Amino acid sequence: MNIPLLKWLESRTHLAEVMGPSITHPVPRSAKWWYVFGSMTLILFVCQIVTGISLSLLYVPSAGQAFESLEYITFQAEMGWFLRALHVWGSHLMVAAMTIHMIQVFLFGAFKYPRELTWICGVLLFFCTLGMAFTGQVLRWDQDSYWGLSVGMSMAGRVPWIGPGLVHFVLGGPIIGGQTLSRFFALHVFIIPGALIGLIGLHLLLVIKCGINEKPTPGVLVEKATYKKKYHELVEKRGMPFFPNAAGRDMVACGLTLAFLFFCAMMFGPSGPSGEPNPIFVQTSPRPDFYFQSLFAVLALLPPYMETFLILGAPILAIATLVLLPFLSGGGEKHWKRRPISVIAVIVLLLSLSTLTYLGYKAPWSPVMDAWSGIPTPPQYVKGRTPLELQGAIVVQNKQCRNCHELDGRGGKRGPALDGVASRLNSDQLIRQVLQGGGNMPAYGKHLSPEETTALTAFLLTLTNAWEHEPTAGYSINPRPTHDPVPPILPDS
Repeated sequence: MNIPLLKWLESRTHLAEVMGPSITHPVPRSAKWWYVFGSMTLILFVCQIVTGISLSLLYVPSAGQAFESLEYITFQAEMGWFLRALHVWGSHLMVAAMTIHMIQVFLFGAFKYPRELTWICGVLLFFCTLGMAFTGQVLRWDQDSYWGLSVGMSMAGRVPWIGPGLVHFVLGGPIIGGQTLSRFFALHVFIIPGALIGLIGLHLLLVIKCGINEKPTPGVLVEKATYKKKYHELVEKRGMPFFPNAAGRDMVACGLTLAFLFFCAMMFGPSGPSGEPNPIFVQTSPRPDFYFQSLFAVLALLPPYMETFLILGAPILAIATLVLLPFLSGGGEKHWKRRPISVIAVIVLLLSLSTLTYLGYKAPWSPVMDAWSGIPTPPQYVKGRTPLELQGAIVVQNKQCRNCHELDGRGGKRGPALDGVASRLNSDQLIRQVLQGGGNMPAYGKHLSPEETTALTAFLLTLTNAWEHEPTAGYSINPRPTHDPVPPILPDS
């Protein structure tokens, strides 16, 4: 029954005639399990399209209704939580599979001649995948997405000359609002997926035309004058048709990928929503998805004067390096054993990203934005202090030091606690740290007068865990009487 129908379709469409050579094109027999990550990424993208279309039937891209529609999908719609979980974990796994695929291509030397354009197309696919992940996180429209977008736009605002205009264009106005959500919805649903589909088509065409990279052999060099001839001789003599030989492994890998995707969706569920977005509610601790955690950690660890270089310079340098790589090293050795610098670069990159991602999840860097006005200085820190030391305590409060530093266990955790700071730093070190910054602390030299710096240092030198010790650097640690009226607690504002 199906055979006549297939014959009828073939007589009208000639699909077998058109697609047959592409499906059965010969590939090197050595193209085995290390070559399945591209197909895994593709099947995950297909899942993203299917689940994304399903979610768009219920999602309302409106600033006033997006969060409510997301809650409805997650908690009320039949199997909505599972659909969202599939979409979220599909995004995570797609980024992971794409990363592994690029590392495998790099270590196997598949970016070299004549596959330069194939590699560049893959680089563009990778960054489009990250763009899909970021815009998808924004569409959750919860606290994490709101503040994550705020951080992203603050980074974009530092671009010289065009920064403010770029932010205004992306947000659809001066602030995050309804037009912002509409624009990110268009990016996530139409523009970036369209670019991905076009790039995937081009990538597959280049793979067919330029051939699948053979498994590299130590000592066999890529010579542009003779490579193509040797490659065609290899696939003709010792090659195999892509279907069903190589395609069979791809289908097994895709099946295992889908099984793992369903397992993660059922076991861990979707991400968010983490509370309705509210720009007034600053007492929050937004965290990006895992693929951006390393960037989050770097921004938290580096001193502020290096942030602009990291935000603007690092992405440009990374993209330029990846795009120019096949032209800078288009020939020569392919095997990773003969390319130790490449192996070391991959190891260093993976260790750095893994460490930073771990720190992004574990380190308590979040400031308490209202600590300066909502958490008074404890009485024991100001009782019996001199006028100069009391003035320093007021500087600590008014300059919002408490937002990032704890006193008596209350305040921010972005920097070290101020309790016992006099036991760690002397007067000169404190002045230098305050004026010049360092580590994760900005420089306050332009924001404090000499009088404020002197008073602040005097107060900080009283902060030690050893209250019974002798005075340090000429300042008394033990509370001492004073003729000036001393309030028991600093004012809240």
